[in-house]
Amino acid sequence: MTARPFLTLRWSAALAALLGVVIVVAVGVGPVPIPPGTTVAVLGSTLGLVDPAAIAPDDRLIIEQIRLPRVLLAGLVGIALATAGAVMQGFFRNPLADPSIIGVSSGAAVGAVAVIAVGVSLPWGLGLQAAAFSTAVATGFAVYLIARRGGRTPVATLLLAGVAVQAFLGALISFMTLLSGWDMRRVLYWLMGHLGGTTWGDLSAIAAIVPLLVIATYAHAHALNVLTLGESSAQAVGIAVERTKQRLLILASVLTAVAVAVTGVIGFVGLIVPHGMRLVVGADHRILLPTSALAGASFLIVADAIARSAAAELPVGIVTAAVGAPFFLYLLRREGAVEL
Repeated sequence: MTARPFLTLRWSAALAALLGVVIVVAVGVGPVPIPPGTTVAVLGSTLGLVDPAAIAPDDRLIIEQIRLPRVLLAGLVGIALATAGAVMQGFFRNPLADPSIIGVSSGAAVGAVAVIAVGVSLPWGLGLQAAAFSTAVATGFAVYLIARRGGRTPVATLLLAGVAVQAFLGALISFMTLLSGWDMRRVLYWLMGHLGGTTWGDLSAIAAIVPLLVIATYAHAHALNVLTLGESSAQAVGIAVERTKQRLLILASVLTAVAVAVTGVIGFVGLIVPHGMRLVVGADHRILLPTSALAGASFLIVADAIARSAAAELPVGIVTAAVGAPFFLYLLRREGAVEL
């Protein structure tokens, strides 16, 4: 596969421009509509380009303290899930794969539900997000160890191990939910994925981690291209197959764990966004990874804006599922049986 830096730059620039427009428009969506011009003025004032006195204090408060952190968090989570989805689809050589395929999302849910429903306390004052992240990473590691045999990790075995672990964790989540009593509503809200009540503090950790993970993932784009041709072909051209698979699994799992730990389980972003971009830009991961990340950010920001526009604010996971499920059925019809 030949490098196509100009094509990558062109698509990335177009999607980055779209993302900028989506952010400005989405910040204005809510019970109190705010014109895009006001949003641009507030953003400009933070850079010293606009006189803050020209902006109404209420508008500034709504934008800076309520909506902008939420919109930016949605963008970062969308980047994480879409990038992880692109990796998983290439790794499993299956366009219907998604970030939760090895049970990482279910693992995060176990940690979060344990804190909410059972009242599990963590050492050093760590809270729900730390519990969700820890159990998500532990689940990904456990699935990998279960699937590993004789120094190799067959893709089909890894998939089956992930399905089995997800089923077990699903039963555990259901059991803890039954024990939650009055906290059941909070548990269900988290399991459906949400971005409500986002603060700048919620944003700081994920903003520091996600870009680094995305860059590290992009560094493996060429190896991922070769792996999609088969492990024998990758071995023949000098790719350290098992080591590369380990790194890709770690990166995809941690990206998913970071996103789910902050917002709860948001489905279908990692499925439909990278697959949709693959139909547009092709299967070269040097182009697919950055474009999927940018498109994922826009997609989840738009989905959250729709969720906020509902009469009773919806968890964003409901919106992504409502869009993603029909698209998934379309992919099944279009692709037919896709072998691992």
